[in-house]
Amino acid sequence: MAHFVPLLSTLLIFSIYYQGNALSSNYYAKTCPQAEDTVMQIVKKESKKDKTVPATLLRMHFHDCFLRGCDASILLSSKGKNTAEKDAPPNGSMHGFYVIDGAKRAVEAICPGVVSCADILAFAARDAVVLSGGPYWEVPKGRKDGRISRASETTLLPKPTFNISQLQQSFQQRGLSADDLVALLGAHTLGFSHCSSFISRIYNFNATHDIDPTLRRSFAASLKSICPLKNRAKNAGISNDPSPTTFDNTHYRIILQKKSLFSSDHALLTTPKTKNLVYKFATSKAAFHKAFTNSMIKMSSLTGGQEVRKDCRVVN
Repeated sequence: MAHFVPLLSTLLIFSIYYQGNALSSNYYAKTCPQAEDTVMQIVKKESKKDKTVPATLLRMHFHDCFLRGCDASILLSSKGKNTAEKDAPPNGSMHGFYVIDGAKRAVEAICPGVVSCADILAFAARDAVVLSGGPYWEVPKGRKDGRISRASETTLLPKPTFNISQLQQSFQQRGLSADDLVALLGAHTLGFSHCSSFISRIYNFNATHDIDPTLRRSFAASLKSICPLKNRAKNAGISNDPSPTTFDNTHYRIILQKKSLFSSDHALLTTPKTKNLVYKFATSKAAFHKAFTNSMIKMSSLTGGQEVRKDCRVVN
């Protein structure tokens, strides 16, 4: 059954995203020219200690931008009766918040009260890609930090079970095209997925198939061995692709081989336009990197905050 976001939610998304702050490449040129280098040093240091850091920072930025724009709402802690985004199920396995905290402290030490947490997260996501062998891009600057973070809104995030029309609708609501959709899903080249995100494809898929027929049988069998129905290890799962710490185009090749973990990734083969882009990116890393940088700039320019937080976990 198709998942349609209510009209009110759609209007909320548009009103928040498109009244945002104008961004510029030289926003901190006079007030904090060392900001980006400072963030890069922290991300580099933490990525050396833990090779999963780049993937989680990139995912954190996506999940931030898709709700209320890139306003660092994902960094806010739950308080009182309000459960924040970071404590909602879609963000349950998210870690690495300490990396942003460390970067914020380092930036505050040189330019207090100037650089937003939202910008620091946008820099860190770019740095994560670069440190993983991916492309560099100039991050537009000047985002402000939001004051609202609600776990309930995470139901608006794209799900790994989405079909192509659900994916396109989700991206269109944020002003992102089918080209952006295919390019941005290439971020799945980094990281690890828990069994819960794909288990519905390998057990009791539907009334006629136990296993999703779009999944290669031998691959499904290996997934079943990693993710048994009973007595499964708490953090059981598998790397998204064979090179989970390298930002390459392997993910698109895996989609074509019917070895992608998520239904949403396989869904890219179900329309001619998106399928052609999968082929294009599978055969050219350069084409993928160029498209990805353009789409990241577009997505990270969705704004919606009001202040520059002193501490990324709490509003001023």
